Amino acid sequence: MHTQVGILIFENVEVLDFCGPYEVFVTTRLDEARRRETESPYRVSLLAATADAVTTSGGMRVLPTHTLADAPPQEILVVPGGWGVRALLEDAQLLDWLREQSTRVKTLASVCTGSLLLASAGLLDGREATTHWRSLPFMKERFPDVRVHEDLHVVEDGSIISSAGISAGIDLALKLVARDFGEEVAANAARNMEYPWPSDNRRRVVV
Repeated sequence: MHTQVGILIFENVEVLDFCGPYEVFVTTRLDEARRRETESPYRVSLLAATADAVTTSGGMRVLPTHTLADAPPQEILVVPGGWGVRALLEDAQLLDWLREQSTRVKTLASVCTGSLLLASAGLLDGREATTHWRSLPFMKERFPDVRVHEDLHVVEDGSIISSAGISAGIDLALKLVARDFGEEVAANAARNMEYPWPSDNRRRVVV
């Protein structure tokens, strides 16, 4: 059995916001000695509003695996950020979908300004969260009911987990792997990526 992971993509999504977690999940192995002979315990899908190719913030064109309407049930849903978030903060259809998914998934995760979409859906009211350092003031002003952390790289509050900007999504995904399968499995995934295992949870950029 695989753990189903859905990663939302949309026009002008930040590339590393979704590709970072994607790489962590697909590179994870439960038996490091048989890395080439086995597959990841995660099955990762890219989810979008339509089946059309999505153009990222850097111009990369990406094909979704499923649309939001036909996506199979997910256990983990990752909501990335990027410049395209601004156009979605009032997207009633997407916000309704996020609210619905929040009642179904085991873990709802956001990377960078993806947390602004969760906040706009009302899913962070009374919860602790974070976002890209440049968007911290906006998050505090626009969503006063969210307990915003400026000093933490990844913030967990129950079934919702959020991270700081862009590359922080890698650390978020590693935390989820460690939670699901133990720190050794997560550390091996990081090592395979030649990514440093985080020594602490302090924000990497001084605000």
